Amino acid sequence: MKLKTLLLISFFVYLTLVIYVTLFAWNYGASLGPVGPGGRNYNFIPFRSIYRIAVYSPTIIDPLKILVGNVILFMPFGFLAPIALKKLRKSIFSTTVLAMFFSIAIESSQFLFTYRVSNIDDVILNTLGAFIGAILVKLCFWINSKIIYFQT
Repeated sequence: MKLKTLLLISFFVYLTLVIYVTLFAWNYGASLGPVGPGGRNYNFIPFRSIYRIAVYSPTIIDPLKILVGNVILFMPFGFLAPIALKKLRKSIFSTTVLAMFFSIAIESSQFLFTYRVSNIDDVILNTLGAFIGAILVKLCFWINSKIIYFQT
């Protein structure tokens, strides 16, 4: 199998897993909205939940799982998208914006179709993760372009 085909398949498998985890898998972030457990809930105030999680969590485990987990969840997007989609290779910005729109679609779907909390802070953290992944892949491309191959 060609490397390009394998990378493209990897990207789409990753996207499928993200959709599964964020929309269909366990609901550890169940909403306690106005209609009680399972009610629709949302946060449109940037950094509100990040602050609350960081300040009010009894241990460091919850902030690590929630905050760092959201960043790590989207790092593969930033890394794999430019590899799988050649048009994204030149622009970290384009990759990051595409990831932001993907995250917004997920958060909108969580609000409309599931009983999870739709949160702008998740979009911020996911976008940060994709940005880091895009920088890493750009760095890899740059290093690869600087390697001199010696033939004996």
